[in-house]
Amino acid sequence: MSFISDYITKKIESGEKILSAFLTAGFPDKDNFVKLAVDVLNSGADLLEIGFPFSDPLADGPIIQASSQTALQQGITLNETFKYAEAIRKETDKPLILMGYANPVLNYGIDKFASDASNLGIAGVIIPDIPIEEYDNFFTSSFDNIDIILLVTPTTSPERIKAIDEKSRGFVYCVSTSGTTGNFSKKAADNLEFIKNTYSLVRKNKMLVGFGISNAADAKLYSAHSDGVIVGSAIIKSLMSQNGNYKETLRLISELKQVLRN
Repeated sequence: MSFISDYITKKIESGEKILSAFLTAGFPDKDNFVKLAVDVLNSGADLLEIGFPFSDPLADGPIIQASSQTALQQGITLNETFKYAEAIRKETDKPLILMGYANPVLNYGIDKFASDASNLGIAGVIIPDIPIEEYDNFFTSSFDNIDIILLVTPTTSPERIKAIDEKSRGFVYCVSTSGTTGNFSKKAADNLEFIKNTYSLVRKNKMLVGFGISNAADAKLYSAHSDGVIVGSAIIKSLMSQNGNYKETLRLISELKQVLRN
């Protein structure tokens, strides 16, 4: 059984598409991060991806890289990220997902990471630098109660998409465009055929589309060919521009979710 999959299925059956929001742990204000996260969920986000910061985030563009660097400078570690997740979990029953890179998990200890995440009610993890060839070595039996969400990209072959779908639990993360997060120069419309084809190949899981989604029009376009969207860089960029006033960020979340209800 998958808490994330069941949650998404119920939303889809009620006529909605999914909005998954990404926040970097502790950013922009480590003392108010829990309130921000809860407000984002209450404004319409269905899932919350909490990024644990790392000094070399290969798949992230400059916006999320900058937020990760700020979080590291503020002393945000995996331990701190788990504390945030524990506090957020007490305020919501929506699925929480940890997203980050393998190196911090290896330093923390794979089994300890999985055990602590499970005990705190984390529903899933996204670790983009673990390919399916390393899946069984990295994702031990300690992850049995946690969904492992894998990514497909425009360069992923149809055969590999099917294999990733079989390995994934929770949903399949479809990267809309080649490159890093926040790549707004090349819109997913340019890869719409890839998204449509991938959606037809993903049979076991639901599929959410991420990378380069910046507004409600994007969300409406991509959700027509998926089960929902993931928004990260646009949210982080919004937070950077408000100096502690998050009204515009919460308005963005509300606008994104509104088009996913129609």
